[in-house]
Amino acid sequence: MKVLVYSIFGFEKPFIEKAAHGNHELVFTEQHLDESTAYLAQGFDAVSLSNSDVASEAVLQKLYNCGVKYIALRGVSSDFIDVPRAKSLAMKVANVPSNPPYSVAEHAVGLVLALNRKLILGQRLMDLGDYRMNHLVGFDLHGKTVGIIGTGKIGATFARIMHGFGCKIVAFDSQENKELLAEIPISYLTFEEVCAAADVLSIHSFWNSSSKILFDKTQFSFCKKGIIFINTAHWKFVNTEDLIEAVENKTLAAVGLDVYEKEESLFFIEHTEAPITDLLFLKLRSYPNVLITGNQGLLTNETLAGIAHTTIANLNAWAYNGISENEIS
Repeated sequence: MKVLVYSIFGFEKPFIEKAAHGNHELVFTEQHLDESTAYLAQGFDAVSLSNSDVASEAVLQKLYNCGVKYIALRGVSSDFIDVPRAKSLAMKVANVPSNPPYSVAEHAVGLVLALNRKLILGQRLMDLGDYRMNHLVGFDLHGKTVGIIGTGKIGATFARIMHGFGCKIVAFDSQENKELLAEIPISYLTFEEVCAAADVLSIHSFWNSSSKILFDKTQFSFCKKGIIFINTAHWKFVNTEDLIEAVENKTLAAVGLDVYEKEESLFFIEHTEAPITDLLFLKLRSYPNVLITGNQGLLTNETLAGIAHTTIANLNAWAYNGISENEIS
C-alpha cells in the first residue's frame, strides 16, 4: 500500500519505519494536512494523520478525489476529522484506540514533583551560583490528599503511583473503577468534594463529543486554597483565562500543563525565528509556579513504538483483507 504520512515529526519517524518492516511504500512529509496540502496525496492509497492535521469535509473530498481510500490516525483522538463525511465517501478511518497509560501518568507525577520541590527554580539558582534555599521549600507528598478527575487507565495508573507515595486518593468519575478499588484505598466523591479535599488535583478524563469544560471560574472556587493543579488530559477541560485568575489569586499554588488551549499553533514547532504572539500563553508561561510541557506526556520509547505498531497494523489489515478492528464507526 502506498501511504503518505502527514505531519511527521523526527521523534516518531524511526518507530513507524521499524513497525512497517518494508511492507508499505511510506512517504513522509512535515506538512500538515489542510485544504492547501491535500493535493500531495494524489496517487496514494492511504494517508496517516496526527492531531496537527485538519480533515474537514472539504479536505476529505479532496483526498477522495486524489484516490485515498484509507485514513490511519496516529492517536486516540478523532476530533480533527469529519468521520461521518469520510464514511459517506466510503473512506475507512482507524485510530490507535488506546495508548499504554504509564507514559502520561508518570509524566503527571513528574510535574507534581518538579512543582512541589521547585526543581526548575532550584536549577536556575544553581546555574547562577545562588545556593540559598529560601524559595525552595516544598512539602511531603506522604499523607497528602490527591484528587483525580477521571479514573480510566491513565487516571488509575496515576492513582496507583501516588498511593505508593503514601497519599490519600479521592476521585470523581461517572463510573467507579472496580479493579482500582480492589487494589488500593480510594474514595469516590462528588466533583466539588474532590476539589475541596485535594492538595494535588490532576485531570485524567477522556475528551469526546459529549465532554464539557471541567474547570472555569466556578469550579476553581471549589478548590482548597494553595493546591497543585495538573492537566495532562485535554486543553478543552480548562478555561485558560480563569486558570490564570486562579494562579493570581493564589487558589492554585502551582500548575503543571502538558496541554494548552491553542497548542496546535505552538507545540512541535520551532519559534526561535518567529516570536510567539499568543498573549495568553506568554502570560501563563511567565509565572514561575507554572510549568508547561508541550505534549511530552506520550514521548517515551514504549508509547511511540505502540502507536507506530497499531498504525501499521491498521494499514496491514486494510491491505490484506480490507477491514481493521480499530475502524471508527
